[in-house]
Amino acid sequence: MSVFTSSHEQVAFCHDPRSGLKAIIAIYSTALGPALGGTRFYPYPSEAEALADVLALAKGMAYKNALAGLDFGGGKAVIWGDPERDKSEPLLRAYGRFVQSLGGRYVTACDVGTYTEDMDVVARECRYVTGRSVEHGGAGDSSILTAYGVFQGMRASAEHQWGRPTLAGRRVGVAGVGKVGHHLVDHLRADGATVIICDVNEHALDRVRDVHPEVEVAADTDALLRSELDVYAPCALGGALNDKTVPALTAQVVCGAANNQLEHSGIEKELQDRGILYAPDYVVNSGGVIQVADEIEGFNFERAKAKAGHIFDTTKRIFALAAEEGVPPAVAADRLAERRMSEVGRLQTIRLWS
Repeated sequence: MSVFTSSHEQVAFCHDPRSGLKAIIAIYSTALGPALGGTRFYPYPSEAEALADVLALAKGMAYKNALAGLDFGGGKAVIWGDPERDKSEPLLRAYGRFVQSLGGRYVTACDVGTYTEDMDVVARECRYVTGRSVEHGGAGDSSILTAYGVFQGMRASAEHQWGRPTLAGRRVGVAGVGKVGHHLVDHLRADGATVIICDVNEHALDRVRDVHPEVEVAADTDALLRSELDVYAPCALGGALNDKTVPALTAQVVCGAANNQLEHSGIEKELQDRGILYAPDYVVNSGGVIQVADEIEGFNFERAKAKAGHIFDTTKRIFALAAEEGVPPAVAADRLAERRMSEVGRLQTIRLWS
């Protein structure tokens, strides 16, 4: 999806010099409800790159929430800094006050570099927080249902591509085995897939190898891409599908947890031209936001898991629409999300009398 600054409803720059907080909150749409999306804590090389990322992520959340059937719009926040060095109680609480100042237009949660315990600190200054720890009434780790949803999307992809909703006997490459990726490996091995992994973090690799010593490890992402794969699962940062990686792909299916996998517009057509089935990232990775949205109602794991299970059906629906309209699945997904935002969002024009 392309990103245009003018299409975002609101962008707020947040700065607290004493705590070192430098954050950007982007609200793409509140057509379906308050903008829901996580807070990414990351050492961006520049403010311009932080801004570009948060704008893309906020738009992605609007589309993700729409196709997940949630009554939430899309937003995102980034804290510009090194979470290992810069994260502190004063910084997180200052951030919470900025979120609170938006009056509920934006609801935050965890993302890369932030965890449930961080949301507990943010919540000391702010009511509009989800993704909290179990000890504080939250749902805990959202990566569990994120991985489950990706696996459901992968099953739907397998059925579309090979006629059966299983990865049994397939060779799957997982790039990034951190928060989500290592749970995805569990599902794949239980389903009978052969798995090859890579990650820049040796501890992440060790965690997977301790549980699944039979899993292969590639030297790096390039080596993984060039391996003989049936499915490629990008589960790290965005831009994984680009002008360099797509020509190198051996896989027939791409389905992973990373956000904003398509580096630029046109990549989705290149995948289609090569006969590679792409499961839109914001569709298959929506299990986490389904979980944190359920937490706002009062979390019930089985209810949230059942909702995440519908990712299988949504993915199949997108593939069917793409075939019917002769467009790549990414285009079909966008059209479905935009239709829901338009059709439901227009109801806000109907005045309610109390």
